[in-house]
Amino acid sequence: MNEMNWDDLRLFVAVAQAGGLSGAVDTTGVSAPTLGRRMVSLENAMGCDLFRRHARGYELTQDGADVLERAAGLAGQIEGMTRPNSNRPVKISAGIWTTRFLCQHAGTLMQGGKALRFIGADHILDIAHREAVIGIRNHRPDHIGLAVQRAAPVQFARYGADGTPWVQVIAPTPSAAWVKDNTPSPTIEVTHPTHALDLAKAGAAQAVLPTFIGDVEDGLIRQSDEIDALRHDQWIVSHNTDRFTPDGRATIDRLVALLRP
Repeated sequence: MNEMNWDDLRLFVAVAQAGGLSGAVDTTGVSAPTLGRRMVSLENAMGCDLFRRHARGYELTQDGADVLERAAGLAGQIEGMTRPNSNRPVKISAGIWTTRFLCQHAGTLMQGGKALRFIGADHILDIAHREAVIGIRNHRPDHIGLAVQRAAPVQFARYGADGTPWVQVIAPTPSAAWVKDNTPSPTIEVTHPTHALDLAKAGAAQAVLPTFIGDVEDGLIRQSDEIDALRHDQWIVSHNTDRFTPDGRATIDRLVALLRP
């Protein structure tokens, strides 16, 4: 017998009690294709067929019925130990500017009362290894097991007062590189992007900012059209399994509504 995944046993009970994969999706939060693969894995581990598969659903074999009788109570105990904490926040990773925008719309994202954790960082967190549940990315990832949806494109423009110094953000971002390569000295260097916004609003400097930030700031003067070289698409990324959990699915749907064109 191969090594058994005990979580597969919990899923087996759900599929057996539902009479098929589709009926077990809502109770487990796991997609039907994933459930199907997990059942095959469990059968391989146990060395027997647990189901007869029909178009109308999954029917237990005698071996399957025997396993269900013995496993139902055990699976219930496992479920109690492994049930997700209802207070565990949904972690959303994004760049500094997008995180600021999401924080401004936190009320929309928190409908239903689910806790959120915003992770604002210029480096990319590893969703495949659950460093975040949902990520907002500037490039479409090609990792296996990730679900991707296109969001609105991001555009940048110049803001602030003519004749003032430029703000140089010390960060590994395309906009920071563009300012370094395309603007004259002198500059004011800052280590956080929001300080560039503060300087531009104060009339002390010129800054390159995302239009979804700069265009809605009271008193901030826009000095240019969009900078074509900095335009890029944005992607909502999640683990393929997490997008089928109730909390993950609801949060992703709200993000799509908020970030889609």
